[in-house]
Amino acid sequence: MRERYLEGDTFPDFLAEVTAHQELWHSIYQRATLAPESKDLAAAVAGNWHLLVLVEDWCGDAVHVLPFLARLTEEFPNFGLRILSRDENPDLMDSHLTNGTRSIPVVMILDDDFREVAWWGPRPEPLQKLFLREIKPLPPEERFPKVRAWFARDRGKTTLKEILARIPVAE
Repeated sequence: MRERYLEGDTFPDFLAEVTAHQELWHSIYQRATLAPESKDLAAAVAGNWHLLVLVEDWCGDAVHVLPFLARLTEEFPNFGLRILSRDENPDLMDSHLTNGTRSIPVVMILDDDFREVAWWGPRPEPLQKLFLREIKPLPPEERFPKVRAWFARDRGKTTLKEILARIPVAE
C-alpha cells in the first residue's frame, strides 16, 4: 500500500485539478475548520497515520469530507492524506464496497508501515441512516440539497469522530 499511497495526489494537487463542483470544493475548503472536539480527538491519537482516500471530484459527499480531512492533516502532522481516483483503482474500490456498491468517498486508514487497519465510508452513519430513511425516496434533484444541509450543520465533526474512532489505541 505504500506505493499506492505515494502515487496519490496531495489535497492541494487534487483541489487544483477538480473540474466538477470546482467552486463548491474551494468554498468548503476555505470555510473548513476543526471543531474543538475534533482537535481533542486527533490530539489523543498516538503514532503516525496515513489516510488514503478513493474519490471522484463529482461526488457530493466527498466535497464535504475531504476538506475536513485536509484540515486535520494540516493541523496534526502525524496524519498524512493522499487521494486516488475511484475509477482508476477498481481493485481498491472493489475491496471496500458499501452494500455491494462502489460508493465514495472511502477512507482507508493505514498505519506507519502502510498496513490498512480500518476503513470508513461513504458518509457519516447518522447521515447514511437519514439518507436511506428519508432522502433516498425523494426525487434525485431534491437529494443533494438535503445531504448538503446535513453536512453544513455538522461541519465535519461526525466524519472526523467516526474516522478517528477507527484508529486502534496504542497499547
